[in-house]
Order: sequence, then C-alpha cells, then structure tokens
Amino acid sequence: MIAIIDYDAGNLKSVEKALEFLGQQTVVTRDRDEILAADKVVLPGVGAFGDAMDKLHKFNLVNTIYDVADKKMPFLGICLGLQLMFAESEESPGVAGLGLLKGRIRRIPDSQGLKIPHMGWNSLEITPGTRLFQGIGAEPYVYFVHSYYLEAENLEDVAAKTHYSVEIHAAVEHENLFACQFHPEKSSEVGLHILRNFAQI
Repeated sequence: MIAIIDYDAGNLKSVEKALEFLGQQTVVTRDRDEILAADKVVLPGVGAFGDAMDKLHKFNLVNTIYDVADKKMPFLGICLGLQLMFAESEESPGVAGLGLLKGRIRRIPDSQGLKIPHMGWNSLEITPGTRLFQGIGAEPYVYFVHSYYLEAENLEDVAAKTHYSVEIHAAVEHENLFACQFHPEKSSEVGLHILRNFAQI
C-alpha cells in the first residue's frame, strides 16, 4: 500500500492514477494511522512553500512525516513535496520547512530568453547507481513546472541534475528519502519507470 498525503495541495489525483496504472494499491489520506500503516508514502504538491507548510501543520501532518522518516519507510516528495523536505525556501522567508534533508530552495535566476516559471521538458544528468533511475537510459526527458529549485548541501544525495538558467538538483536520494523536482506522473514512460522503481524499493 502506498499512502499519498492529502494536505489540499493539488496534484494528488494524477499521482494516484499513475501509481494505480502501475498496479499499486493506493490511499489518499491525511489520517496518521493510515499513513504509518502503509508500505511507502508520497508527498506530492503544487503551490507555495509557506501555504503548504501551514496546511501540513493544520492537518497535524508534520509529526506524522517525521515518524515516517524515523521508521525508515520509503518516502517520495514530488515537486513542492521535494521543496518541503528542506529547511527553508526563498519563496517564503522565515517559514520553517520539514528539514529532512540539508539544502536550500532558491528562486530560479532570471536569464535572457528563459521564462519563469520553468514549464516544460528538460533532460536529466543521472548519477550512476541511483535507485529511482535504475534501468533508465542516459539523459531522459522529464516534465517540470516550477519557479524555485533545490541547491542540495550534500552532493552525494543528488540523484539527477538538469540546467535551466542554473544547475538544478532535480532529484535526491538519502537512505529512505527520495524526491523529484519534476513531475514523474506527467513524464510519460520515463516517469512511470521512476514511479515503478520507487514502488519496488
């Protein structure tokens, strides 16, 4: 069973449909017991960092997520879900994130000819040996929608990089914690392969 955390942050249905297409049993929930009873947990999301943290606190999900991490349950953050796993974001100064991993969320710098938010397909430079990208060929294309990006503190956590105005740490892995800035559920066969890899961890 894969629990998809429901904190009114959007994009839950597309993640649920993609996992169910892969034959995975899912539950969309904010119930602590259901989340902790699952085999794996996904934190999707679109929107603003500060608003999302407010909702995680409102629904008493912050401590639940910490318990998931402490239990070493496989945990996947997607898009905003990745950003929330870190301690802070330039989008919402003064708002504390979850701090599960070390790094900062920064605004994509303006660059001539590039639009922000970054919306579209970019290729990835994959770190060899990563579990999320097992069996995926070199430089796969995935779909991004974001204005802020991860600058990871521990480069050994970086599972994939891309470039859009600046080098972007597009995916991370650290023990049981996984995250993608892009949307695997919207990234065609490559994205389904990534979700399948996570489901099989």
